[in-house]
Amino acid sequence: MKAFLFDMDGTMIDNMMVHHTAWQQHLSDLGLEMTLEEVMEKIHGVNQEILKNLFGDKYSDEERKELAFQKEEKYRTVFKGKVELLAGLQTFLDAAKAKNIPMAIGTAAPKGNVDFVFSEIDIAPYFKGVVHAGDVENGKPHPEVFLKAAKLIDIDPSECIVFEDSPTGAKAAANAGAKTVVILTTHKESDFENIENIIKFIPNYEQLTIEELIKH
Repeated sequence: MKAFLFDMDGTMIDNMMVHHTAWQQHLSDLGLEMTLEEVMEKIHGVNQEILKNLFGDKYSDEERKELAFQKEEKYRTVFKGKVELLAGLQTFLDAAKAKNIPMAIGTAAPKGNVDFVFSEIDIAPYFKGVVHAGDVENGKPHPEVFLKAAKLIDIDPSECIVFEDSPTGAKAAANAGAKTVVILTTHKESDFENIENIIKFIPNYEQLTIEELIKH
């Protein structure tokens, strides 16, 4: 293990229920009623891909882009002033930085949300770079986001540990050839059956140490 790659939403900050609620409200405004459970099960990945999958060709590319932006505006409005790192993550990041372990972020979030999180909590100095939704052509479980994040820090993905909270993200990490630590903020351990390269499940970062990961 030489480097850490982090997903952001649900992995570094516990914000997925905010996203789910924003999606539920936004889809309702567009005439599609879904329960919160259905949103949690079905809504994953890049916003414009989600809208394409749900509505087919009902909206043009430009309309999907605008609808995706509107959804994220809802999310940022609701979440402003409430952003905080998951328990134990600040200590973990400090320990990794002290050991000069390179770190990057690979997220399906748009750049606006990355900037929003960085403006709410001062974590940008810990990371050598961020790959966001606008940097990739293929959403998770395609490995593109983690392949590009690993390239940012010039480390082979097989020598990286990815931190993820979703089965889709864990599959993306496996497809990139990386090992994964899963944070159980949004899913149960049973949701990750048959996904390769998962080395540990944790509720948060409080009991996690750099030393136990270095051996992998």
